Amino acid sequence: MAKKDAPRKGAAKGADDRKPTRSDAVRSVAAQAIEAAGQAGITRERALALADELAHAAGRVRDALDDLRPAGADELRERVAELEQRVGKLEKALADRPSPRRRSPPVKRPASS
Repeated sequence: MAKKDAPRKGAAKGADDRKPTRSDAVRSVAAQAIEAAGQAGITRERALALADELAHAAGRVRDALDDLRPAGADELRERVAELEQRVGKLEKALADRPSPRRRSPPVKRPASS
C-alpha cells in the first residue's frame, strides 16, 4: 500500500496541497494499522475496528481536555455581558412592580367592662 502523506515531486498542485486535518491523521493511522495487520496476521476488519476505537478514544480525551480548559478572556467577557443583561432585566422588573401595601398596625381598643 503506497503512502499518500507527501505529494510526489512534479505532481500537479491542487487538492493535495491542503493542510492535513485530524481526519487525515486518523486515516493515515488506520492505513498504517491495516498494513501492520497484514504483516502481523491480524484481519483487516479487526485492524479497522482498532483504528475506530483509537479515533473514538482520542475524541473522548479531546472533549475531556476541553472541559478542563479554563475560560478565555473573550468567553469571560461574554458571560459577564450576559449576566449584566439579566441583572438589568431583573432590576427593571423589580422597579416596575407596584410596591406592596403596608398594613397599618392593629389599633388597640379599650377593654369593655
